[in-house]
Amino acid sequence: MTTRYNRTSSEPIRFATSRRDSLLQSAAMHAQSYLHAVGDRPVKATATTEQLRRQLAASLKNEGDDPLYVLESLAEAARDGTISTQGPRYFGFVVGGSLPVATAADWLVSAWDQNVGLHVLSPFAAVIEQVASDWILQIARLPSSWSVGYVTGCTMANFTALAAARHHTLQEVGWNVEADGLFGAPPIEVIVNEESHYSIATSLRMLGLGGKRVHRVAADAQGRMRPDELAKVLRSTTGPCIVCAQAGNVNTGAFDPLEAIAAETAERGAWLHVDGAFGFWAAASPSFSHLVAGIDRADSISTDAHKWLNVPYDCGVVLCAHPQSHRSAMTLGAAYIEETPVERDSREYVPEESRRGRAVPVYAVLRSQGRVGLSQLVERCCHHARRFAEGLNEAGYEILNDVVLNQVLVSFGDAQTTRRVIAGIQAEGTCWCGGTTWQGRTAMRISVSSWATSEEDVERSLEAMIRVARAEAANDV
Repeated sequence: MTTRYNRTSSEPIRFATSRRDSLLQSAAMHAQSYLHAVGDRPVKATATTEQLRRQLAASLKNEGDDPLYVLESLAEAARDGTISTQGPRYFGFVVGGSLPVATAADWLVSAWDQNVGLHVLSPFAAVIEQVASDWILQIARLPSSWSVGYVTGCTMANFTALAAARHHTLQEVGWNVEADGLFGAPPIEVIVNEESHYSIATSLRMLGLGGKRVHRVAADAQGRMRPDELAKVLRSTTGPCIVCAQAGNVNTGAFDPLEAIAAETAERGAWLHVDGAFGFWAAASPSFSHLVAGIDRADSISTDAHKWLNVPYDCGVVLCAHPQSHRSAMTLGAAYIEETPVERDSREYVPEESRRGRAVPVYAVLRSQGRVGLSQLVERCCHHARRFAEGLNEAGYEILNDVVLNQVLVSFGDAQTTRRVIAGIQAEGTCWCGGTTWQGRTAMRISVSSWATSEEDVERSLEAMIRVARAEAANDV
């Protein structure tokens, strides 16, 4: 028996184990039904927002609804109201879906309900996090001395890494930013690729370093930072300095030349941060690991496990070559929290205190896939991306990027036509792709990130894309 409290008194009432089990079985049944259908249903949501409001916006009652009915209502609304990002033909944002073992492991995380901030709260979760972290470092060929933290996503990973950078660079000039803040502090020069992801600017804003006062370095035609231009900017600055590079441009998939950037940054004595939201996982593939050459010379790295590692949301990872700076930027003690001098408390490396066991699905995927399985996942997605580019080019449409990874940019003509084709593809429902603007051109972006995508899915999606594009062209005549 488990207990809960009576709604009208402080006396606990018994909640039968059989009742709990029936709820969990019902959730499993609904989840299995959803996942069985997700590969065949339209990728778009078929329910309108107003329909979903009518389904979900029930009155909040004094006496709640039966829990089984609540689950039924949620499952019914989700069946038609969700986008099939778990399916094999979602190519919109860089969303990888979730490997079955990761989904199942995440269910266990909720059942265990561990707060993993402190070792004393969950020794199990603490050890899982350490093991998974060691494996990630091995995959990227990074030293085992690096520190690792698990956050909500790459925005918070960038934030945490740049907080460590802020601490480290100011400490080197004798300023304690955690104690004294930024008022009167030596200014930090921040240098970014002009094509850097907006989450870098968001993180800089939250850290008080400003999103606009950065130096933007010119990029080449694929969005790669130019080392010669970086060298010029570095020579023009003095004092504490942070350089932000990227591994995997969100539009083209291109990688900044990290070896050359690391050399320039080291000569200046600056901190090098690499935003590797999805491109970091290229390190797992012998065919693509050359793209991240030099990443081991970075001071910090951010990535998303819920992108190309295919674990459930939310799971970002921050890695840092300077554990003491990482810890100092995040840690604040409290009288009721006893330090564990021998064991690692994960709260010391992330902004959050209370959090779920995000490392558990990571552990499950890495252990079940192994090096070969993870490499094949990356290579399969990249192969599919090249097939998309090849098929669309053969059909007469313009590919705007060099397809070096899993990203494809395609133009169907002028901006208005391309937007209509994107809307038509989304409405048709076979697959889902989003729009973007690349160097002044409107494009459809295809991001292939899911374990579930097969060659058949690619061919079926290509056929739908070309059919919709030709129908739009015919309408223009």
